[in-house]
Amino acid sequence: MTDNNTGIDRRIRKSKMALKESLISLMQSKDFREISITDIVELADLNRGTFYKHYQYKEELLEEVMEDVIADLIISYREPYKNAKTFTINELTASVIKIFEHVANHANIYTLILKSNAWPTLLERICNELKKLPVEDLEDYRPNPKINKELASSYQAYAILGMIIEWVNTGFKYSADYMAEQLLEILNNKSVNAVFKINHFKQK
Repeated sequence: MTDNNTGIDRRIRKSKMALKESLISLMQSKDFREISITDIVELADLNRGTFYKHYQYKEELLEEVMEDVIADLIISYREPYKNAKTFTINELTASVIKIFEHVANHANIYTLILKSNAWPTLLERICNELKKLPVEDLEDYRPNPKINKELASSYQAYAILGMIIEWVNTGFKYSADYMAEQLLEILNNKSVNAVFKINHFKQK
């Protein structure tokens, strides 16, 4: 590829990134239906012609933002085993768990998902990815043959999503590293033979 083409590609990426960041910023305070293309390009300091070089409608821009999030989610989820032939949870280190870094990098979007109706379908898509990735990527996903692998993957997906939701709702109270460490501790905490003391409660 020539330097000229490289420069053009760089400008395209820069323009599209500016448009995406503009849309996300506007959605912090306005309903998507109320946001115009003029609003988007003015905040991005671009002209309408630049917008129409890449997108026909603002919905296409929104869809690309969503696809970017999903693509990055998949990359971050696969990080612990991307170059491995086998995958053992109790040999994992927190440093290779990148899903919380992904959430932190897209903090504005995750906050919008959970605290507004901006992306009603994106949370469902994220959950579906979290459910299907271990089933598709990992052989012998269920070490216990009595366990239904679809139910097991759903259990894990909602557990991870629950941690993400709690993290967002607390205003990202903890660091991404701490969240990864906690996930690893939870995964390694075998409760099969655990004995729990009951907190007795008074009947009403």
